[in-house]
Amino acid sequence: MSVYVYAITKDSHPLDLGGTKGVGDPPGEVRVVRGDSLCAVVSEAPDDLSVTRRDLSAHQEVQARLWTDGTVLPLSFGFVAADDSAVRGVLEEQAQAFTQRLDELAGRAEFNVKGVVDEDWVLRAVVEENAQIRELNQRTREGGGTYEDRLALGQMVAQEVQARQDAIAAEVVAALRPLAVAEKVAEPSKQYVVNASFLVEEDRAEEFDRAGQDLAERYGEGVEVRMRGPLPPYSFV
Repeated sequence: MSVYVYAITKDSHPLDLGGTKGVGDPPGEVRVVRGDSLCAVVSEAPDDLSVTRRDLSAHQEVQARLWTDGTVLPLSFGFVAADDSAVRGVLEEQAQAFTQRLDELAGRAEFNVKGVVDEDWVLRAVVEENAQIRELNQRTREGGGTYEDRLALGQMVAQEVQARQDAIAAEVVAALRPLAVAEKVAEPSKQYVVNASFLVEEDRAEEFDRAGQDLAERYGEGVEVRMRGPLPPYSFV
């Protein structure tokens, strides 16, 4: 029977899993597969595993429960092995690499930071602060101006908005970088101008959180800085 794998730990981890339920419907019973010096936390893999809110939540809850008691390597959602023997074989074959990474992540947590820019706010700022855009905007208001004026206005506004969003993203990452030991920055999207994960020493977690709050206050209503953490180091396994 195939098994679903949630995380890898050292054998010294308490592995307190009482009451924890895994993925599937009904939820799978979570248990431990032991190697020589490492353990994997697994459950029976459901035949119909899919990316549902229920299973994603169960996956993360198992990992969060483990992380509260010690360092873990949280695996990505959907990792399935053929059976316990296959899991045990990987634990033994990769023991040195897994142990090294567990040591590197000990005493560290992940913070995920997202930045959302209010479109109306940034457009107003662009028009108010750029004299050339302001002039073109007045000229083309209510259908006035030439086609070339309207085309130039659209291009200039788009470029200026993008430049401001890029600057905000760079400022957020630059402000938080000194407080982290590692970072993973995703490409900006239509929804988020900033989407970054930071690996932070646990004794600097409160300082990091305050820095995120300071950024949110500095930008005011125009930029929303969303921070989640401390979390298991999902992005740094």
